[in-house]
Amino acid sequence: MINYDNKTFRIVSNTSNGDTGESTLFVYHQDGPMIWATYSGGKIRKGHLIGSVDEEYRIHMVYHHLNTDQQIMTGKCISTPEILPDGRIRLHESWQWTNGAGDSGNSVIEEVSFKG
Repeated sequence: MINYDNKTFRIVSNTSNGDTGESTLFVYHQDGPMIWATYSGGKIRKGHLIGSVDEEYRIHMVYHHLNTDQQIMTGKCISTPEILPDGRIRLHESWQWTNGAGDSGNSVIEEVSFKG
């Protein structure tokens, strides 16, 4: 069972048409199948996402953020989990902007380990 509650994630890779980057941090919360997060850093001033977790622990979400160009961006995403050998979670994300040109892309985020 994967529990996303109180997990922090950092971008590992993103396609060039995405706003998030290596300095963007995501803080996830979960209550049953409901999931939500805040994110910021790099080109992101402040962002939020909300969604649900399915029976295979994939996350189906929508998101919005304000970037450093003062643009409000919105999108949708499906994140597929992978458990790394050290037990951390890696999420493979397929996303699409729901404003602007509607471009799509792929990103990977990994759980940040705070253990010394």
